[in-house]
Amino acid sequence: MALRKQSSRAISIAILLSLLLLTASSSDDDLDDLEELLAIDEEEEKRGSVAQVKPSEADVLSRAQRIVLELTNENVQRVIDGNELVLLLGYAPWCPRSAELMPRFAEAATVLREMGSKVVMAKLDADRHAKAASSLGIKGFPTLLLFVNGSAQSYTGGFTGEEIVIWTRKKTGAPVLRLTSIAEAEEFLQSHQIFVIGFFDHFEFTTEYLIYLFSRGVEYEEFLKAATTDNEIQFVEANAFNIAKVLFPDIGAEKQFIGLVKNESEKFEKFKVCEGRILQFVDYNKFPLLTTLTELNSARVYSSPIKTQIFIFAEAGDIEQLRLSLQDVARKFKSKIMFVYVDSAEDNLAKPFLTLLGLESDHPIVAAFDNRDGSKYVLETDLTPQNLEEFCSGLLHGTLSQYYKSEPKPDVSGLIEKVVSKTFDSSVLESSENVFLEVYTPWCIDCDATSKQIEKLAKHFEGVDNLKFGRYDASLNENPNLQINNYPTLLFYPAGDKFNPIKLSKKSSLKELVSFINEKVKIEDGRGAMTVDQEKKDEL
Repeated sequence: MALRKQSSRAISIAILLSLLLLTASSSDDDLDDLEELLAIDEEEEKRGSVAQVKPSEADVLSRAQRIVLELTNENVQRVIDGNELVLLLGYAPWCPRSAELMPRFAEAATVLREMGSKVVMAKLDADRHAKAASSLGIKGFPTLLLFVNGSAQSYTGGFTGEEIVIWTRKKTGAPVLRLTSIAEAEEFLQSHQIFVIGFFDHFEFTTEYLIYLFSRGVEYEEFLKAATTDNEIQFVEANAFNIAKVLFPDIGAEKQFIGLVKNESEKFEKFKVCEGRILQFVDYNKFPLLTTLTELNSARVYSSPIKTQIFIFAEAGDIEQLRLSLQDVARKFKSKIMFVYVDSAEDNLAKPFLTLLGLESDHPIVAAFDNRDGSKYVLETDLTPQNLEEFCSGLLHGTLSQYYKSEPKPDVSGLIEKVVSKTFDSSVLESSENVFLEVYTPWCIDCDATSKQIEKLAKHFEGVDNLKFGRYDASLNENPNLQINNYPTLLFYPAGDKFNPIKLSKKSSLKELVSFINEKVKIEDGRGAMTVDQEKKDEL
């Protein structure tokens, strides 16, 4: 069946189906009835096609209701055990992500049906049918599971309708789509944003048996293996040079050819055997020069094999003015640095990063992340092509200083000095004084009580020349010389040995802390240990 016809029918039915998926269907649904009704639908469509009668909305609605089988506590096991292939969507009516996935699942179900797939597409209201959900191991929403002869495997593909179709076909024995005419190639080109094209001169197509007979070369074996292993991208094979040329105009005169086609400025990428394996080629080249981060592609971006990534946070209007120049810079560092744009107005995408960096998005921000060791870098100058290129070059050559988030330098000092990342070295490590440092976070349960105790301690030793107290908010500051993951933490930095601080128990009493300081610090005014009366007075 023609690809264009599949697409148009898929869209019309998917729109209607998406409105129905969150409503419960009859618990008496049975797969045999489903097949019979769909067969009737197909026969009626054939007659309607001959008579050129457009199906009524009610007819389309009726088919949409039956295209995805509703599972219940009563029929779930019968459907899964009675079918070789079942793709199941476990959802909850109140789950926003389930609602987002519903129309995409509907579209995929319709397209697979039109393509003649034997996969039974089913859905389960896991909230309403908790017993069935529990028996299948569905704990979160939405959950997609593929059952092959009753055995479940987790879904690992993308979440658009096209990606669901691609993954399902790959996992059910159809990893490669084979095109046999120019018309098919032209229709395929219109409906796919990204794909891998393979052309192998040494095979024959036998229409009688509808099978391909190949001379099993290493290149083809790798192509087929890559198509099966990859979870996201459609692999397509052309059986003639002129068909392959429709998909990849610059194919050249090769008798065996593999290329990647993307819907962006760097549209065509040729695979070279010397570059390594096909999957590696696809992984390093499948993203645009400047990838826009979305909810749908975020997992793929984070798991990219290109571990050095530059994130550009800006408003949509700003990025459009810079897009071409950013792409020019990205092209120079292709396959070495991945460039990602994040709309700073999208809080759910931008805010986690900006919080990690401790920065505000009132202007374009460029940050680099090395996912091999977690190091971070920030472009301290304005975002211009020249500055960005120098930043990238320094990143690759290891000449940039790592970025550590910090609060601004404090303007005033008090009884307890505010220490930030930018002042930690000068205030603590390079200070000639003994330093008593309290490390805390605002969300720490015990920190408030400890802070009050340290304030009493600082007041008791106020005026001592060779001792000062500091307080450091670890939620807003980072420093490589202060690695703390438990709060509150009390550290004493002796004047003569700042790189070997003494850690004190946060459960220490005020009297114990005074005794410790008296022992470590030479106090010229003869200030002695705190008495029991003094301690009680301070506690009041």
